[in-house]
Amino acid sequence: MSGLCNRGTLRRDTLAPMGTLTYDSKLTVSLDDRVLAHLQPVIWSKLRRGEPFSFTWTDPMRPGLGRTSVWLSPNIPLAFEYFGSRAPRLNPLWLDALSKAANSPTGLSIVPEPEAPEAP
Repeated sequence: MSGLCNRGTLRRDTLAPMGTLTYDSKLTVSLDDRVLAHLQPVIWSKLRRGEPFSFTWTDPMRPGLGRTSVWLSPNIPLAFEYFGSRAPRLNPLWLDALSKAANSPTGLSIVPEPEAPEAP
């Protein structure tokens, strides 16, 4: 199984819970639950505002370039399915970085997770 680890990089055999993101009931990508949990509010926020955008990810385990890009809009079904039953704690710095990527001309891509601020 291939997918994204919790720091936003791809790795092959992983012990991290792997969820799936399904686009238009046709394309499914396996992602670490933590990555998926951070993508979901960023994507929902854009779609709730009626803002279509591109989402690109890479998977070096796929033949060829291993890069996939889709156009996300409110009219296209999108499903987030998690392997684990507990939601991970969200890192606000990562949410901000992903939101900035989603609002850029190149669209959303999975950027590395910045270190979370330490709790007081």
